[in-house]
Amino acid sequence: MSAEAKQRAREQARLRRDAAHAALAKTAPALIASHFLRSVPLAAGACVAGYAPIGSEPDPTFLLGQLAGRGHPCVLPRVALRNRPLIFNVWQPGDELVPGDHGTREPRPGVPERRPDVVLVPLLAFDSEGRRLGYGGGYYDRTFEQLRRTGGQVLAVGVAFSAQEAQDLPEEDFDARLDWIVTEKGARAFGPRAGG
Repeated sequence: MSAEAKQRAREQARLRRDAAHAALAKTAPALIASHFLRSVPLAAGACVAGYAPIGSEPDPTFLLGQLAGRGHPCVLPRVALRNRPLIFNVWQPGDELVPGDHGTREPRPGVPERRPDVVLVPLLAFDSEGRRLGYGGGYYDRTFEQLRRTGGQVLAVGVAFSAQEAQDLPEEDFDARLDWIVTEKGARAFGPRAGG
Protein backbone atom coordinates (compact mmCIF):
# COMPACT_ATOMS: atom_id res chain seq x y z
CA MET A 1 0.00 0.00 0.00
CA SER A 2 1.39 3.38 -0.96
CA ALA A 3 1.93 6.12 1.61
CA GLU A 4 -0.94 8.07 0.04
CA ALA A 5 -3.30 5.08 0.25
CA LYS A 6 -2.31 4.46 3.86
CA GLN A 7 -3.01 8.11 4.69
CA ARG A 8 -6.44 7.86 3.03
CA ALA A 9 -7.13 4.72 5.08
CA ARG A 10 -6.17 6.62 8.24
CA GLU A 11 -8.49 9.50 7.37
CA GLN A 12 -11.42 7.13 6.71
CA ALA A 13 -10.71 5.21 9.93
CA ARG A 14 -10.58 8.45 11.92
CA LEU A 15 -14.01 9.44 10.55
CA ARG A 16 -15.47 6.07 11.62
CA ARG A 17 -13.92 6.44 15.07
CA ASP A 18 -15.20 10.03 15.39
CA ALA A 19 -18.76 8.85 14.63
CA ALA A 20 -18.49 5.97 17.13
CA HIS A 21 -17.13 8.33 19.78
CA ALA A 22 -20.02 10.75 19.27
CA ALA A 23 -22.49 7.91 19.91
CA LEU A 24 -20.65 5.93 22.60
CA ALA A 25 -18.22 8.17 24.50
CA LYS A 26 -20.29 8.10 27.71
CA THR A 27 -21.13 4.39 27.80
CA ALA A 28 -18.09 2.73 26.21
CA PRO A 29 -15.53 3.19 29.04
CA ALA A 30 -17.48 1.09 31.56
CA LEU A 31 -18.31 -1.55 28.93
CA ILE A 32 -14.68 -1.77 27.79
CA ALA A 33 -13.57 -2.12 31.42
CA SER A 34 -16.10 -4.88 32.08
CA HIS A 35 -15.08 -6.89 28.99
CA PHE A 36 -11.38 -6.45 29.76
CA LEU A 37 -11.71 -7.53 33.40
CA ARG A 38 -13.78 -10.59 32.44
CA SER A 39 -11.59 -11.74 29.55
CA VAL A 40 -7.96 -10.61 29.51
CA PRO A 41 -5.72 -12.78 31.72
CA LEU A 42 -3.74 -10.79 34.29
CA ALA A 43 -1.21 -12.15 36.75
CA ALA A 44 -1.47 -10.86 40.30
CA GLY A 45 0.16 -7.44 40.49
CA ALA A 46 0.70 -7.19 36.72
CA CYS A 47 1.61 -3.66 35.66
CA VAL A 48 -0.75 -2.20 33.06
CA ALA A 49 0.11 0.69 30.74
CA GLY A 50 -2.79 2.81 29.58
CA TYR A 51 -2.96 6.18 27.87
CA ALA A 52 -4.66 9.52 28.33
CA PRO A 53 -7.11 9.73 25.42
CA ILE A 54 -6.85 12.41 22.77
CA GLY A 55 -9.51 13.33 20.23
CA SER A 56 -12.01 10.53 19.70
CA GLU A 57 -9.94 7.72 21.26
CA PRO A 58 -11.93 5.50 23.64
CA ASP A 59 -11.11 6.49 27.22
CA PRO A 60 -9.33 3.70 29.16
CA THR A 61 -8.97 5.67 32.40
CA PHE A 62 -12.09 4.10 33.96
CA LEU A 63 -10.50 0.69 33.36
CA LEU A 64 -7.19 1.90 34.81
CA GLY A 65 -9.00 3.04 37.95
CA GLN A 66 -10.61 -0.40 38.27
CA LEU A 67 -7.23 -2.08 37.82
CA ALA A 68 -5.53 0.19 40.36
CA GLY A 69 -8.28 -0.67 42.84
CA ARG A 70 -7.49 -4.37 42.33
CA GLY A 71 -3.82 -3.90 43.12
CA HIS A 72 -2.41 -3.52 39.61
CA PRO A 73 0.21 -0.79 39.25
CA CYS A 74 -0.58 1.50 36.31
CA VAL A 75 1.72 3.48 34.05
CA LEU A 76 1.22 5.93 31.20
CA PRO A 77 3.48 6.36 28.17
CA ARG A 78 5.74 9.32 27.60
CA VAL A 79 7.63 10.31 24.47
CA ALA A 80 11.12 10.90 25.86
CA LEU A 81 12.74 11.13 22.42
CA ARG A 82 11.08 11.39 19.03
CA ASN A 83 11.18 8.22 16.92
CA ARG A 84 12.33 6.11 19.89
CA PRO A 85 10.41 3.60 22.04
CA LEU A 86 8.02 5.03 24.61
CA ILE A 87 8.90 5.04 28.27
CA PHE A 88 6.31 4.36 30.96
CA ASN A 89 5.89 6.40 34.12
CA VAL A 90 3.98 5.34 37.23
CA TRP A 91 0.49 6.88 37.34
CA GLN A 92 -2.58 6.69 39.56
CA PRO A 93 -6.03 8.12 38.89
CA GLY A 94 -5.95 11.81 39.79
CA ASP A 95 -2.23 12.29 39.12
CA GLU A 96 -1.27 15.42 37.20
CA LEU A 97 -0.60 15.10 33.47
CA VAL A 98 1.36 17.55 31.34
CA PRO A 99 1.22 18.25 27.58
CA GLY A 100 3.41 15.91 25.51
CA ASP A 101 4.39 15.44 21.88
CA HIS A 102 1.69 14.91 19.25
CA GLY A 103 -1.06 16.43 21.43
CA THR A 104 -0.75 13.77 24.12
CA ARG A 105 -0.98 14.17 27.88
CA GLU A 106 1.59 12.31 29.91
CA PRO A 107 3.16 12.09 33.38
CA ARG A 108 5.58 14.88 34.15
CA PRO A 109 9.30 14.12 33.79
CA GLY A 110 10.88 12.72 36.93
CA VAL A 111 8.03 10.37 37.85
CA PRO A 112 9.45 6.84 38.37
CA GLU A 113 9.55 4.55 35.34
CA ARG A 114 8.26 0.98 35.31
CA ARG A 115 8.11 -1.78 32.69
CA PRO A 116 4.53 -2.79 31.86
CA ASP A 117 3.31 -6.37 31.51
CA VAL A 118 0.23 -5.31 29.54
CA VAL A 119 -0.05 -2.30 27.22
CA LEU A 120 -3.40 -0.76 26.24
CA VAL A 121 -2.97 0.54 22.72
CA PRO A 122 -4.92 3.34 21.00
CA LEU A 123 -5.53 2.86 17.28
CA LEU A 124 -7.44 4.02 14.24
CA ALA A 125 -8.49 0.57 12.99
CA PHE A 126 -7.99 -3.13 13.66
CA ASP A 127 -8.77 -6.30 11.72
CA SER A 128 -9.65 -9.93 12.43
CA GLU A 129 -5.98 -10.97 12.41
CA GLY A 130 -4.88 -8.52 15.11
CA ARG A 131 -3.33 -6.00 12.75
CA ARG A 132 -3.74 -2.37 13.78
CA LEU A 133 -3.64 0.87 11.88
CA GLY A 134 -1.94 3.48 14.04
CA TYR A 135 -1.06 7.09 13.44
CA GLY A 136 2.09 6.41 11.44
CA GLY A 137 4.71 7.39 14.02
CA GLY A 138 5.72 3.82 14.86
CA TYR A 139 6.04 4.50 18.59
CA TYR A 140 4.08 1.46 19.73
CA ASP A 141 5.76 -0.83 17.17
CA ARG A 142 9.22 0.23 18.39
CA THR A 143 8.08 -0.06 21.99
CA PHE A 144 6.77 -3.62 21.63
CA GLU A 145 9.91 -4.68 19.77
CA GLN A 146 12.08 -3.34 22.59
CA LEU A 147 9.92 -4.71 25.42
CA ARG A 148 9.80 -8.20 23.90
CA ARG A 149 13.50 -8.20 23.06
CA THR A 150 14.66 -7.04 26.48
CA GLY A 151 12.13 -8.43 28.92
CA GLY A 152 10.11 -11.19 27.34
CA GLN A 153 6.37 -11.35 27.10
CA VAL A 154 4.13 -8.31 27.12
CA LEU A 155 0.49 -8.31 26.04
CA ALA A 156 -0.66 -5.75 23.46
CA VAL A 157 -4.34 -4.99 24.02
CA GLY A 158 -6.03 -2.68 21.53
CA VAL A 159 -8.76 -0.43 22.92
CA ALA A 160 -11.31 0.58 20.30
CA PHE A 161 -14.91 1.03 19.35
CA SER A 162 -16.34 -1.97 17.50
CA ALA A 163 -16.97 0.31 14.48
CA GLN A 164 -13.19 0.60 14.05
CA GLU A 165 -12.90 -2.97 12.75
CA ALA A 166 -11.68 -3.06 9.16
CA GLN A 167 -10.79 -5.70 6.60
CA ASP A 168 -7.25 -6.88 5.80
CA LEU A 169 -5.24 -3.92 7.02
CA PRO A 170 -1.81 -3.40 5.46
CA GLU A 171 1.13 -4.76 7.38
CA GLU A 172 4.85 -4.12 7.21
CA ASP A 173 7.65 -6.22 8.71
CA PHE A 174 8.09 -3.97 11.74
CA ASP A 175 4.35 -3.71 12.60
CA ALA A 176 3.48 -5.26 15.97
CA ARG A 177 0.20 -7.17 16.04
CA LEU A 178 -2.29 -7.02 18.88
CA ASP A 179 -2.76 -9.95 21.26
CA TRP A 180 -6.27 -8.77 22.21
CA ILE A 181 -8.83 -6.21 21.13
CA VAL A 182 -11.38 -4.88 23.62
CA THR A 183 -14.38 -2.84 22.48
CA GLU A 184 -17.73 -1.85 23.93
CA LYS A 185 -19.12 -5.12 22.49
CA GLY A 186 -16.57 -7.57 23.88
CA ALA A 187 -13.00 -8.84 23.99
CA ARG A 188 -11.29 -11.01 21.39
CA ALA A 189 -7.92 -12.76 21.54
CA PHE A 190 -5.48 -13.09 18.64
CA GLY A 191 -2.41 -15.27 18.26
CA PRO A 192 -0.24 -17.34 20.61
CA ARG A 193 0.53 -14.68 23.24
CA ALA A 194 -3.11 -14.03 24.11
CA GLY A 195 -3.17 -16.65 26.85
CA GLY A 196 -1.07 -14.57 29.22
